[in-house]
Amino acid sequence: MVQAEKQRDRIGAKYGMWLFLFTEILFFGGMFLLYSVYRSKYPVEFHASAAEENLLLGSINTAVLLTSSLFIAVAISAVKKGNYRLSVILQGATILMGIVFLGIKAVEWFEKIARGIYPNSPVLDKMSMGEILFFGLYYVMTGIHGLHVLIGVCVIAFMVYFTLTGNITRENFSKIENTGLYWHFVDIVWIYLFPLFYLIT
Repeated sequence: MVQAEKQRDRIGAKYGMWLFLFTEILFFGGMFLLYSVYRSKYPVEFHASAAEENLLLGSINTAVLLTSSLFIAVAISAVKKGNYRLSVILQGATILMGIVFLGIKAVEWFEKIARGIYPNSPVLDKMSMGEILFFGLYYVMTGIHGLHVLIGVCVIAFMVYFTLTGNITRENFSKIENTGLYWHFVDIVWIYLFPLFYLIT
């Protein structure tokens, strides 16, 4: 009976997470739609602006997030097998990857700001409408995504604590499983952002 209740709770928690992720999909979907509309209206300006993005750093960040997804997936698998030490190590590695991603993104942002390219800056105001829209969308979409990464890092830190204190076990792993779903979603969003802002040249 207790095992059946735990199973129902786990399924309910997973449905709740999928419902939350669905609302996130709608949110990011709206931004992707807005991007598509403006890109179709200003294709030349969007291509020219994307050429100024740092493809190397964007590619490194993509590899970092994909690696972090692997780490959290294996961490969840380790919990299910009762290997809590390995899970904690991999969760910590996922956190590290998230911090590296944010650090690289900060370098990109500061580089643009140093060049005077930021919302309502004199430099940006002198550019064409298409360029203004591109960089505006860049800051908004990568900024919101970065916030989601930061939230994910904080949540995974709690998962490390829960694993160390025995709150997460091979019989009770729904928390870290749902955290993994969230982290994979954040990674998938970046997989869409990367080509939109870095590969349309």
